[in-house]
Amino acid sequence: MQLKIQSFSLTILCLLVSVVMMAQPGGARSDSTRRPLTPGAPSKGPKPYKEVITSKAVTDDGLFKVHRIEDKYYFEIPESLFGREILVVNRISKAAAGMRAAGSFFGYGGDQIGQNVIRFEKGPNDKIFLRNISFAEYSKDSTSPMFTAVNNSNIQPIAASFDIKSLGKDSSGAVIDMTDYINGDNDVLYFSGRLKSSLRLSSAQSDKSYVVGVKSYPINIEIKAVKTYAQGAAPASTGSVGRGGSSGGGNLTMELNSSLVLLPKVPMQARYFDPRVGYFAVQYTDFDANPQGVKDITLIKRWRLEPKPEDMEKYKRGELVEPQKPIIFYIDPATPKNWVPYLIQGVNDWKASFEKAGFKNAIMAKLAPTKDEDSTWSLDDARNSAIVYKPSDVANASGPSIADPRSGEIMESHINWYHNVMELIHDWYFVQTAAVDPGARKMVYDDELMGQLIRFVSSHEVGHTLGLRHNYGSSSTVPVENLRNKNWVEKNGHTPSIMDYARFNYVAQPEDNIGRTGLFPRIGDYDDWAIEWGYKLFPQYKDAEDEKASLNKWAIEKLKDNRLWFGTETNPDDPRSQSEQVGDDAMKGSMYGIKNLQRIVPNLIQWTKQPNEDYSDLKKMYGQVTSQFSRYLGHVAKYIGGIMETPKSVEQQGAVYEIVAKAKQKESVDFLNKQLFATPTWLIQNDIFDRTALSGLTTIGGLQDNILGRILSSRSLNKLTEAEASLGSNAYHITELFSDLKKGL
Repeated sequence: MQLKIQSFSLTILCLLVSVVMMAQPGGARSDSTRRPLTPGAPSKGPKPYKEVITSKAVTDDGLFKVHRIEDKYYFEIPESLFGREILVVNRISKAAAGMRAAGSFFGYGGDQIGQNVIRFEKGPNDKIFLRNISFAEYSKDSTSPMFTAVNNSNIQPIAASFDIKSLGKDSSGAVIDMTDYINGDNDVLYFSGRLKSSLRLSSAQSDKSYVVGVKSYPINIEIKAVKTYAQGAAPASTGSVGRGGSSGGGNLTMELNSSLVLLPKVPMQARYFDPRVGYFAVQYTDFDANPQGVKDITLIKRWRLEPKPEDMEKYKRGELVEPQKPIIFYIDPATPKNWVPYLIQGVNDWKASFEKAGFKNAIMAKLAPTKDEDSTWSLDDARNSAIVYKPSDVANASGPSIADPRSGEIMESHINWYHNVMELIHDWYFVQTAAVDPGARKMVYDDELMGQLIRFVSSHEVGHTLGLRHNYGSSSTVPVENLRNKNWVEKNGHTPSIMDYARFNYVAQPEDNIGRTGLFPRIGDYDDWAIEWGYKLFPQYKDAEDEKASLNKWAIEKLKDNRLWFGTETNPDDPRSQSEQVGDDAMKGSMYGIKNLQRIVPNLIQWTKQPNEDYSDLKKMYGQVTSQFSRYLGHVAKYIGGIMETPKSVEQQGAVYEIVAKAKQKESVDFLNKQLFATPTWLIQNDIFDRTALSGLTTIGGLQDNILGRILSSRSLNKLTEAEASLGSNAYHITELFSDLKKGL
């Protein structure tokens, strides 16, 4: 009996010990809702650093530490970079075969496919959130109630969430596993949703995609991945091949590059946009600027050029100084060697303009370093701006740039240089100058002439990357007769701006004996002024608002010089602002241009002849002549119902909008009657038609239909009606237009 009692006591004791153990940390769990501990089960929360970043890790140190462990990629984000804005720029690194439609501008290596601003933030439950940041609505005064209200109504979306795998090596920051996010398909790192839809791409196919590598640099991280997408066929009803896409379905495999670039902690001091000086811009709605409403704030896009700290006093005294960080464009190693010097010169030509703003050696072009010279250099690295050569049949070039949306600071640019831009500039030069330049009278130009043409296009595109828009009005400030004055035009150029679409001096006549310096566009007075206005610093002012009044007074004073006038490319009504026009009077300028076309046409068979070739070049260049003639007619037609726009601040006198004078409108109709509606027989060339199957009736009829349709469009007639209501008898009435047209028709 005693033994039984002792056994019972031992049993009770064991039970009590078990209960106590269950109550201790790490003890056995009796709660049935919890998983029982099994050998090898993962514990919750961050692990020790060495358990995550093991000895197998290959680490790349830069903006973040990037650790590669076999096929996994980890970001070690330092504490100081949580909450910092990061610009993400996504590009095609290697394009897919069959991706482009004929003549497409899109689908080449270097093309941009997406852009975002993100930041990493710490969240609850050991999470790191990746937020997509928009600056469309903004309150910069963090102490104001409006700041709180704006933020409460504009929570930035969480694009992705990551578990904290470990704290950083120094027990701060966080380590996250980025593998699935990089391997996956998202519009932060790869194609924007809109572009993917335009290209008819499905989600990336994971079994046919992989990560090439992730590199970390001091201010950026570069992610390179091969992605395979299925592409849907174009709708049968339209017959369209879409924007840059092939018409059929199938898979497209391409290499994509994503650049994560740290934006400055303190944004560059911004400069407000002014419509009197043509700059690209960024925009947001400011809830602080207007105490009784809201205000749309528009900031120009420009590079951050600042003197070195030790040179600031020299800069204030007006001495030329070198910037802390010059603007450097690298030449794509794939560029044909014979054109490289001309591309470089096109960049370097802007140096003198920046001297107006107080900086020497502010911009330059360099050859991209070889692998031996710098094994870390990459065309995909977002710190490197470049002129990217694209082996394409597209006859064009473009100069886009990427800017900080908070300040307009241009962070980098990749100028697109399509191989076939040489055909475009050859054809322009042929139809606009062959009457006066014997070197233009052939289908293949010598390297020096083509090189100089490349130089001018390079300068124009670089101007865009500096923030400058097209100035279609610049050439209208030059009297037409000055364009025939050899001394004047060779000294001053035929337009004050290379950002104009003025191309070449087609007004010059053979007897004027004007050389190429008077035929070619060049960086001019307006360009110097625009760079000075955009890049000159005023250290005495603390912000964009503070310098606004001074900049306005400066612009008013400078614009007393008419050569500095800016005419936007977006105005459809102002006859002073026209693409491809030179001179201040389209009737006079077009008359001279037509005289030169009449000299070219009889020589087309001889000037387009190439051994062992057919008459394709003849057909093409006759088409170029008729296209140029059409441009001249369009320049003149824009006077009918024309409305001139001259932006002004309230401190300036005079009207902003003015209706084109009645006499000028009648003159334009008279010109069209004589040059177009009276059959332009000089275009009827049977020897050309016999070789090309072209037709004078079709060619001339098409030109007449086009211009007549433009003159009698509802838009033109509405403008004439409105002018009559405003000016009465001083207006050009619709009945007068019909009467004047009838004389020619």
